[in-house]
Order: sequence, then C-alpha cells, then structure tokens
Amino acid sequence: MVVSKPFGVIFDVDGVLIDSYDPHFQSWREIASGYGVDYTEAMFAYGFGRTSREIVATQWNRTDLTEAQIREIDDAKEAAYRRIVAAAFPAMPGARDLVAALHTAGFKVAVGSSGPPENVDLAIEKLGLAAWLDGKVTGRDVTRGKPDPQVFLIAAEKLGVPPERCAVVEDAPAGIEAAHAAGMACVGFPSTGRTLDDVKAADLIVHSLAELSPEAFRELIGRHAR
Repeated sequence: MVVSKPFGVIFDVDGVLIDSYDPHFQSWREIASGYGVDYTEAMFAYGFGRTSREIVATQWNRTDLTEAQIREIDDAKEAAYRRIVAAAFPAMPGARDLVAALHTAGFKVAVGSSGPPENVDLAIEKLGLAAWLDGKVTGRDVTRGKPDPQVFLIAAEKLGVPPERCAVVEDAPAGIEAAHAAGMACVGFPSTGRTLDDVKAADLIVHSLAELSPEAFRELIGRHAR
C-alpha cells in the first residue's frame, strides 16, 4: 500500500489565529502615555508591522533613547499586550475548529510567527491548540523577519514537510511575500486593520477562517505545486 506524504499548513498568529489589532493598539497607547505621547489609532495603523525602534524613533520623535531603553519599552508593551489579551482573549472565529479539522485529516500543522514566544505560547494556550500542533516557530527562532522566508522554512523543517507541500495563512503583505519566497502556497486573510489590497498577492483570499477546510488546502497546495 502506498502511503501519501502529508501536507503542511503554517498559521501566522497575530491577525490570523488571534484578532490582536485592538490589544496591540491599546498596549502601545498605554505605554506611550507614560512617555507623554498621545498615540492615536492613525499613528498605530501607519506603524502597523514596524519594529518598536522604528515606532519610537519616527512616531514618538524620541531619537534620544538608547537601545536598552527601547528594549525596556518593547518589553513593557508586550507585557501590557499579554495582560490585555489574557483578560479577554480575542480568538479569531473558526481558528480552533480549523486547526482541529486539519489535524484530524492528517495534515501537519505549525504556527510561524516572528512575535515573542510568550505571546505565541499564550495564544496557543488560550485556543487550546497544543495537542494539534506539530511545530512552532517564534521570534526567538529567527534572525531575519518577514518578508524573508526563514520563519516558514524553519516551520516546514520542523513539520518534516517539503515547502512545496505547505500552505501558509497570512494577513500581511510581508507574510505573503515570505510564504511565496519559501515556495509555499498562501491564503490571504484580511482581518482587522487589513484590506483586500494588503492580501491581493495571495493564491487564495478568504474573509473568514470558516471558509477554509482540509479539502480547500489540498486543492490549493496541489494547484500551487503543479
């Protein structure tokens, strides 16, 4: 009997498994206020996806801060984010059911995020995904951020699945670019704070994770691998 090789699905975390736009905004606003900065949602939307150093230097106009001080700001911001999320976890509708369905269907499933491991672990815990995941990549595992494909290539290696048999679910242009650079199919999901234009380069666009299924991923990966 010939046993078919498994497919792999890699999920970004922020904006895919967790609707994290508002908690990230609230945590940035809280920390910024301690430095006398009124951090508006317009500023947050403009800086969405940028590093803390870029945000502090360009939006706070605080080029006087040292690297160590910026690391302190970043740590405080992420701690505030985890406190906000833990109090009222904004699970993305359909996320848990989709991961469970993929696992049951024999897919290898991983999360691939450049976020802090503490944030990723909290999302996995709150969603109850640990038993269904075969791999996890966080910001601690990578040296190059998206659009570099490193995060997804490491995830595929952890899954033991060739990149061409993997699909990525992403909400950001840099993540979609990284997935394609890794040789993977990509689902674009314009969640809170994103637009259809942000995910236009994806191979498949959905407006809800409930639109996805193991069959949809089999078809997508098969089509992409031809």
